[in-house]
Amino acid sequence: MTLTKDLLIELVREKMGYSVKEAKDVIELILDEMKDKLEKGEELKISGFGKWTVREKKSRPGRNPHTGKRIEIAARKVVTFHPSDKLRDSVNSPAWQIEEDKAKVASSDM
Repeated sequence: MTLTKDLLIELVREKMGYSVKEAKDVIELILDEMKDKLEKGEELKISGFGKWTVREKKSRPGRNPHTGKRIEIAARKVVTFHPSDKLRDSVNSPAWQIEEDKAKVASSDM
């Protein structure tokens, strides 16, 4: 299942007890702040999750795949994401190990 903005709003609503409008406002605020930082070319880092950076790509020669004609691909900016070591390890761990680790953390918090 794809995690969509609507699903995030619903999750925040359920877990925090917010109204739909309040949950939507929270998600919109977070996403707008993230977008604003990236539009300014700033780095965006969420500890334990990953880092987004804006990178400039130079113009380069290319080829139209339909006609085979040479074209110039314009310079542009791209957003790149680099997962944190913690996220990378979590994604590459078997599901049973993730559940075991969560149980260990929960039991150590008591």
